[in-house]
Amino acid sequence: MRRNSLFALCFAAALIGLAGCSNRSMPTADAPSSAASGPEFRIVSGSENQTLQPILERFGTQNGVRIRMEYRGSVDIMAMLESGAKEFDAVWPANSLWINLGDKQRRVKDARSIFWSPVVFGVKQSVARSLGWIGKEVSVEAILKAAEAGKLRYMMTSATQSNSGASAYLGYLYAFAGKPDVLTSTHLHNPAVQAKIKRILGTVNRSAGSSGFLKDLFLQKYDSYDAMVNYEAVVIETNQALVAQGKEPLTVIYPSDGLAIADSPLGYVDQNDPAKAALFQKLEEYLLSDPVQQEILKQGRRVGPVGVEPKGADTALFNPNWGIHLGRFLTPIKYPKADVIREALDLYQTSLRKPSYTVYCLDFSGSMQGEREEGLKTAMQNILEQDRAKKMLLQATAKDVTVVITFSDHILNEWKVAGNDPARMKRLSEDIRAASPEGGTDIYTPVMRGLDLIRDQADRDHYFPAIILMTDGESNTGAQFEDMQQHRQQTAQTGTPVFAIQFGEASPDQLKRITKETQAKLFDGKIDLSRAFRDARGYN
Repeated sequence: MRRNSLFALCFAAALIGLAGCSNRSMPTADAPSSAASGPEFRIVSGSENQTLQPILERFGTQNGVRIRMEYRGSVDIMAMLESGAKEFDAVWPANSLWINLGDKQRRVKDARSIFWSPVVFGVKQSVARSLGWIGKEVSVEAILKAAEAGKLRYMMTSATQSNSGASAYLGYLYAFAGKPDVLTSTHLHNPAVQAKIKRILGTVNRSAGSSGFLKDLFLQKYDSYDAMVNYEAVVIETNQALVAQGKEPLTVIYPSDGLAIADSPLGYVDQNDPAKAALFQKLEEYLLSDPVQQEILKQGRRVGPVGVEPKGADTALFNPNWGIHLGRFLTPIKYPKADVIREALDLYQTSLRKPSYTVYCLDFSGSMQGEREEGLKTAMQNILEQDRAKKMLLQATAKDVTVVITFSDHILNEWKVAGNDPARMKRLSEDIRAASPEGGTDIYTPVMRGLDLIRDQADRDHYFPAIILMTDGESNTGAQFEDMQQHRQQTAQTGTPVFAIQFGEASPDQLKRITKETQAKLFDGKIDLSRAFRDARGYN
């Protein structure tokens, strides 16, 4: 507790109450505690806290309460807070900025940071050495130059879907604006700053919607990439896996002029329930107690003041040979006001990010008739119509390409929109609404058609390509998985991910096989199809 107070005193000026953290990850499953009975206490949390589940379960058992964690992305948490988050007792996002953006009703009380983790570049040691970065100060400008010279192929999460991506992006803005006391709207609209931001975002080689998925993807595609932007704690986890596999670990690079630090705040959602308020205080004190803080420290998260080496820190975990020095003084960026952050995120999504080429393959087989058909059409309306997409920070850019293919046992319709003209995107949504289900199911032919379209895009290297496949049934006619495999090779599209949304009686085995083959992810749309589409779209 005293350590937390010291941090607040030393760094309040630097962080101005909006210190950054967390993963903004995508997992959504509820996770009850081991307490079989007693009152329920529900927490909506970033997925990076999944590793703390045993600690929370222990608290639940000791206090006769069922702790239920629901893991959501940062934007989902922000949206929940905007509507009052009435179904939750506490909120635990990756970063205070999501509370500041969403808690317009000021329901969140007593928010305190449980741990911290800087957002860093994890770079293969040999690459960092060749760039002359080992033991040196590395600026955002140096990272840009290395990437543009083809010396640094790296991954980064979406700034509007993942907190690690948002934190890195705000760090870039801060650096390219000349390290002002605080970012303002004027800085955001400075042409020179925007030009630099477009350049550095254009060098990102693979995007994702969550930091945890990014880590797993990096391990899978280790030979194809040199680095990733992620939390220090996640880079530590990655290095543990790499060392176990006998592979070269990553060196942690802290951007000298654009470093963000995630603060993982736990806050009470005030629903005028004194018993819940008292339970929250007890939980928060438990998580901040010395024994539990030591447990959190052993998971690679920083506790206590950043820049002061905590007692009991394991140097095999916070390894100096990996570039991690807990006693090193770090100067984090100062977060601007909530309205400036929101404006920055809107600019990222609509004009500054690397554009995407997204092909939606939508099942319109006969089994989709009725409620399923309506659910699909509403989900696509929320994605395509720009006024709706803005609520979840999923707008298109002027350079995006959006293709929609409807299919049954053959391709039914194909529509393509280049750019983000609201009228054209709305018309695309209306075309989907006018479509009617019919026939059987062939999921592989539309995917192969999507691969052809991406191959034929003249400047495809300037896009994040992705196919989003939604089906409610097992593929039972037409092309086979092996046909799709061969087609990927023939079209040189082995790097294009095929995200899948499982709905109705869709075969999870078929869809998992596709997503595994393409280094993508399977989303469950059986409970909330609109949310599954939002999540899938956020990965591109």
